[in-house]
Amino acid sequence: MASDLDRTLIYSAAALQLAMPDEEAPRLLCVEVYDRKPLSYMTEKAAALLAELARTTVFVPTTTRTREQYGRIHLPGPAPRYAICANGGHLLVDGVSDPDWQVVVAGRLADECASLAEVRAHLLATADPAWLLKERVAEGVFAYLVVERQALPEDWMKELSAWADPRGWTVSLQGRKIYAVPKPLTKSAAMTEVARRCGATTTLAAGDSLLDADLLIAADRGWRPGHGELADSGWTAPNTDMLRHRGVAAGEEILRRFLLAAHPQRRAAV
Repeated sequence: MASDLDRTLIYSAAALQLAMPDEEAPRLLCVEVYDRKPLSYMTEKAAALLAELARTTVFVPTTTRTREQYGRIHLPGPAPRYAICANGGHLLVDGVSDPDWQVVVAGRLADECASLAEVRAHLLATADPAWLLKERVAEGVFAYLVVERQALPEDWMKELSAWADPRGWTVSLQGRKIYAVPKPLTKSAAMTEVARRCGATTTLAAGDSLLDADLLIAADRGWRPGHGELADSGWTAPNTDMLRHRGVAAGEEILRRFLLAAHPQRRAAV
């Protein structure tokens, strides 16, 4: 099973969406520290569910984060054998990027889309310093901007998408970050490769953003939380359940659904 991490399984303080009274809030476990400060959390119940999944299934963390950013996360349970970083740009096997997969990815990018240099130049030429905070290239395969979300013009993303699409790139707005990612660079391709190597006959997936849509479509069964780009756009797929849960509660519910699907006989325990 493959799952996105940020705003799917793990949550920053700003993304928790704790709607209940303070005295009823769930206990939280910090799973990421950045600059010596706690950054990402999951509920303790979610942590227990994930630890069980990691012990009994092939659980594959799947993220747009770079390898360095992924390395800050310490998920409960045994370390995953496989992990997908950079939106499928790197397939980690026991923590090391698989060189054969890197060759496959490089070939697809060269053959199927405009260059990173062209896209990056367009981003820098059209972004307004009034709302642009940072510009970054991730792992040499895609680019992203950190922006002042409230100052971002409403039509700018639409114009960027219209420019990027015929060049073989897709764009996604997640929180304060605008991602520009080559279409051949997908989480689903990396998940399919892991399934092939493991001999898996069934794949499960979860995600909240447009960059997770291909992952959900490719899986035998998927789950989407009640927040995020997919929920906001009304995205649906026949194999994907649209959960009503939002924030950190959605992460816990997704893990519960994963465990029930993987071990239906344990329903009473979950």
